[in-house]
Amino acid sequence: MSASVRVAAHAKLNLLLRVLAREHDGFHGIETLFCLISLADQLVLERRDDAGISLEVEGPDCGPVADNLAVRAAELVLGATGRRFGLHIRLHKQIPLQGGLGGGSSDAAAALVAVNRLAGDPVPRHELLQFAARIGSDVPFLLAGAPLALAWGHGERMLRLPPLPTAPGLLLVPALGVRTPEAYRMVDDARQGIGVRGAVALDLESLGSWGSLGRLAGNDFEFALFGRHPELKRAFEALAATHPLLCRMTGSGSTVFAVYRSQSERDAARTQLNPRLGRVLSFDTLTTPAPGPDQS
Repeated sequence: MSASVRVAAHAKLNLLLRVLAREHDGFHGIETLFCLISLADQLVLERRDDAGISLEVEGPDCGPVADNLAVRAAELVLGATGRRFGLHIRLHKQIPLQGGLGGGSSDAAAALVAVNRLAGDPVPRHELLQFAARIGSDVPFLLAGAPLALAWGHGERMLRLPPLPTAPGLLLVPALGVRTPEAYRMVDDARQGIGVRGAVALDLESLGSWGSLGRLAGNDFEFALFGRHPELKRAFEALAATHPLLCRMTGSGSTVFAVYRSQSERDAARTQLNPRLGRVLSFDTLTTPAPGPDQS
């Protein structure tokens, strides 16, 4: 049985994100189109004889260890497998915090798979998905490893879709971070007095090319957040002015992203962006499932 496991935790984009009504449990339903991208954190998980979980982070401060989603995920698997060993987690953060890119959720998904591997894979896949749904709405998609999926409910129900052709893109990450609960409150406040949402019909053709998605894509958080934070609107408008195939905000913000026809167009777009708008990162969309953990 392996003493350590290394695994990549990839970021996600929401190409389409509709926020539905608040449900009886206090959470909102969503409809979203998830897309996996090349940007990733790296985790190394080591078995330890001592009980408990320790966390070592290379990168920005991720807050208290007990609140870290990778630690919470590891606890779930250890609890389900009899706590036969302890863990040390080394986390190399590349995905920006509070940017709507699912970094913490992806770390959690990677930890679920990696700890299960260290234990000899006793927890079946469908149970890991249940654990993922308990942690957060992005985690089931990031655990599933599919490059593209339509999701609804709390993100726990998914339809895998044929991957879109790989495409180059840019992330523009403003200095302002947005906490997810705050973003949902802004959406609720912005919708007061607004009538029922209109009908929408999705089909595979409209979800099958970057051109058609560029006409369909949207994010319900944009209206609420852009009104409260003009710097986010300026970042979005600057990125949209580079003439991408698609430009949106991802998740509950604050990162905005653009997808381009070619690497040369992406490189040209990058030179047009004022660095004062935020940090700029390049990525490629993925066409194959994220690889599983490497053992040693």
